[in-house]
Amino acid sequence: MHCPHDCSHGSAAPSVHQTLEELDFSRGLLGAASDGDYKKVQSLLRKGAPPDQVDSYGYSALIYACRHGHSDVVELLLNHGALPNAQTNGGATALHRASYQGHLKCVRLLLNKGADCTLIDSDGKTALHKVMNAA
Repeated sequence: MHCPHDCSHGSAAPSVHQTLEELDFSRGLLGAASDGDYKKVQSLLRKGAPPDQVDSYGYSALIYACRHGHSDVVELLLNHGALPNAQTNGGATALHRASYQGHLKCVRLLLNKGADCTLIDSDGKTALHKVMNAA
């Protein structure tokens, strides 16, 4: 495709892609996990959705599910290979989010799947610090 102006097709694509990603949030794995829609998460995973896809902030479906206390979705994602120690752009993990929100069932599931309770976020806090701050 020829552009009569001095356009750069490559530089526009990432911002367009990001906008589409954000607009599609509610229809994709991240939105389904955030909403606790077990059946939709299950269907998307069966269709090949990667369990560790992230948004522009580095949040995965597992982190969204933990943040909202959807333990059934957390277990499903972990059983499909979601990484319990994946960190957001700010260094937070699913364990940080579940701990801060007081979602103990999610915390147990994460720890049983190898979540590292010594990881620190960009504030220098571990999941235990998050529990103490929430109390």
